[in-house]
Amino acid sequence: MTRIQHHIPDDVLDTYRTGTLPHAFAVVVAAHLSLCDECRARAEAQDMLGGALLDRTEGAALAPGARDRLMAALDTSPPPPPPQRGSGVFPAPVMAELGGQPPRWRMLGGGIRQQILTSDQDGSLRLLYIPPGKAVPEHGHRGLELTLVLQGSFSDSEGAFHRGDVETAHDAIDHQPVAGSGAPCICLAATNAPLRFQALVPRLLQPIFRI
Repeated sequence: MTRIQHHIPDDVLDTYRTGTLPHAFAVVVAAHLSLCDECRARAEAQDMLGGALLDRTEGAALAPGARDRLMAALDTSPPPPPPQRGSGVFPAPVMAELGGQPPRWRMLGGGIRQQILTSDQDGSLRLLYIPPGKAVPEHGHRGLELTLVLQGSFSDSEGAFHRGDVETAHDAIDHQPVAGSGAPCICLAATNAPLRFQALVPRLLQPIFRI
């Protein structure tokens, strides 16, 4: 397996650790952490540092009855669902979004397929399937995009990306990812704004395919 070369940016990882990263991006980060020992070690080290800092802070008095209300809420909360396991090329966080089922692909053209996993005002999350040698239409960005490779590879103006690698794209980047030879490229991509396509046809189809 090719060593992971492209990692989660520090600011995104910090936002993920504090629990304030939008869901679509949090799934990409969680999936990457499940594949990347280096980023997982970074996150664990930061958590340990944060815990040590909390230990040194002075406690605060609780409001009357706060403990009793907390314990009552815990007693009435339903048990958490069993943790989802990974399957094939899909890590556990992706399988959780898939509900434990295989992807339900929708054709985009040229053999490229997608499945939208989640979409809300904070961002959208999708799986992409790109046949070997096929190119995604050239595009730019109006916001942030995180793309995690789950199978195969792709390359663009920013470099070559293999399983476990994450490409971070923003409004200063225009690119045209091309899937490598061998296995089809399967990616997990999160965006918080519509893409900015260069060609007319992708722009016309953009509302239909929600990209």
